[in-house]
Amino acid sequence: MKIARLFGAAAAVVMTTGALVAVAVPASGQDLLNPDIVPAMQRDLGLTHDQVLTRLKSEDVANKVTEAVSATLGDAFGGATYNAATGKAHIQTTDAAAVGRIRASGAEAEVVKFSARQLDSTVDKFKSLDSSAPYAITGWGVDSATNRVTLSVLQGQRAAADAFLTRSGVDKSSVTILDAAAKPALHANIRGGDAYYIGGSSRCSVGFSTTTGFLTAGHCGALTGGGALTGSNGAALGSWITYRFPGSDYAAVRTTSSWTPVAQMNNGTAVRGSSNAATGTSVCKAGSTTGWTCGTIGAKNQSVRYSEGTVNGMTATNVRSAAGDSGGGFISGNSAQGLLSGGNTATTYFFPIAGALSGTGTTLKTS
Repeated sequence: MKIARLFGAAAAVVMTTGALVAVAVPASGQDLLNPDIVPAMQRDLGLTHDQVLTRLKSEDVANKVTEAVSATLGDAFGGATYNAATGKAHIQTTDAAAVGRIRASGAEAEVVKFSARQLDSTVDKFKSLDSSAPYAITGWGVDSATNRVTLSVLQGQRAAADAFLTRSGVDKSSVTILDAAAKPALHANIRGGDAYYIGGSSRCSVGFSTTTGFLTAGHCGALTGGGALTGSNGAALGSWITYRFPGSDYAAVRTTSSWTPVAQMNNGTAVRGSSNAATGTSVCKAGSTTGWTCGTIGAKNQSVRYSEGTVNGMTATNVRSAAGDSGGGFISGNSAQGLLSGGNTATTYFFPIAGALSGTGTTLKTS
């Protein structure tokens, strides 16, 4: 089974006398191994060939800087985004005294009102009220770009959101209410980066290879009763290790000896590892319906209320997808990001790779 591939590390982040310094690897150290990602990003992000290469390198540096700086800020960390205009990490903090330290790391700095932990606490409060939330509310989550929690509601149903917000008891100034054009729907017809079939009829997508098989969306198993698995060639594929949906949306499959898990996506992109890339970072996905499509990472820690149940902790993107792409892998550079869950015409959500790996007890196959 083929799964994912891209290019190597662009920078290392080191700590020196309390200051963070980004140390960039020369461009000659890059080995772009994916034949499709450049034209896909040119098409979907409106970039030139050289702009794609420059962006991928600067995003890799920015994400490493963000990881290092956020660890030192602790409760004062407000969130982070990638600034495509400057090619730098944009790091928020509630501590004005930390601005100089952030800038010394090579990142942009912004003082904000709410810490990331405060915003996550608001999300947790909403999650606790999920079972009683009005149908019109389509989800909620953290938007690092605005330092707020967004609460999405169907157009014309703003009163339902206001009532829910009041009942929750959270700080209303930390929440922005957004209109949603439609309820999100699971992208399950069941297909993939590589397609596979369940029970001889449903189709989903492979996400990423593991050392024992692959990861995919949990609803692909839960909504089909965990039926027998076959590959795109009709041969027996393996068996479910576990699947979880709703609440989360991940699953693991153990493949038979006839299948060899490969650390690639089906367009040749190498999977070097995994990360939690910042909002604004470019991301691409492989799905068996829409193929290889790209966009940017949006708001995180999103609770998405499907008709079949709510999934928490997801990440929003503007990547194009359609029914049958479920389970497909999202990747930034060579780093796995998550598994396609569902969405609507404007937004596609993925479940983060870290939660899928820990929840299934599997190990990502890397090259």
